[in-house]
Amino acid sequence: MPDQHTSAVSVVIVCWESAAYLPRCLQSLESQSYSDFEVIIIDNASTDGATDGLARRHPALKLRLERLDSNRGFAIANNVGARLAQGPWLVLLNPDAFPEPDWLEELVRAGASHPGAFFASRQIQAVRPGLLDGEGDVYHTSGLAWRGGYGRPVSPAGSVREVFSACAAAAMFPRQAFLEAGGFDEDYFAYHEDVDLGFRLRLRGLKCMLAPAAVVHHVGYGSSGRRSRMSTYYGHRNLVWTYVMDMPTQWFWLYLPLHLLMNVVALVYFTLRLQGTVIWRAKIDALRGLPLALRKRAAIQRQVRVPASEIRRMMTRSLIAPWQQLLTGRDPMLH
Repeated sequence: MPDQHTSAVSVVIVCWESAAYLPRCLQSLESQSYSDFEVIIIDNASTDGATDGLARRHPALKLRLERLDSNRGFAIANNVGARLAQGPWLVLLNPDAFPEPDWLEELVRAGASHPGAFFASRQIQAVRPGLLDGEGDVYHTSGLAWRGGYGRPVSPAGSVREVFSACAAAAMFPRQAFLEAGGFDEDYFAYHEDVDLGFRLRLRGLKCMLAPAAVVHHVGYGSSGRRSRMSTYYGHRNLVWTYVMDMPTQWFWLYLPLHLLMNVVALVYFTLRLQGTVIWRAKIDALRGLPLALRKRAAIQRQVRVPASEIRRMMTRSLIAPWQQLLTGRDPMLH
């Protein structure tokens, strides 16, 4: 009889033109010390053969492949995977993120110790293994977001601690909470969708915990390219919508001047970097999408279950933090 066991963990990998990375990612999953998981791969209409013959090449994995008929974006593809998933834990993993053997074991251990939470992995740069790629996401009151600790030297992991949200390159969510919150906003396509989801989960009462012993080695921008037109456009369009939809009302008005100033600075900054066309298009399209964002805001704010002070507690309020990131080359403008 076929195996009717439902895996405790469902790992969803969204790939697009990922042939250079997916084999190593799946080999890393084959080496996991924790074995009670399934792997769901959503192929966003790749043309590089990345997902050809996966079952034959990785027979040790409980693997399901779904090919979409077009590149529908990171947000939609992950939502498709989440709906197909069976496990109570939903783990998202980018194809250019390569987990250490105890990654899933450490995430599941953190999940058992911290009910009512979702989880960020510790990310180390794959090409510069002495440097961090991120320890959870930072959300600034201006609406900018960046990966905490990016570019800093790798140090001892420490204990589980709270962060604002989880980078979706390697994160774990209670699947039911993910689905009840609506998953990723499918209008985002890609970039900042994980910050928006993390914000909405926080508004619903969940906390985000960094599991520093759960380590992946992450290439980053594996399909789109760092500081590409795609990442600049979607990142800067979507961060406006995140602020408009998610920021609690009393903080919305307090920090709105800072948010507007940040957007003006971004226009100047990227124009000077010869990306004027894409940054202006991003901000114009963000404005065009405001009526829909405001309607979504009404629904999101009706679901708030925590005091506004709890959200502010986890936001970064330093006026110099974003510019420190820029001056050190960490570029918070693109999450």
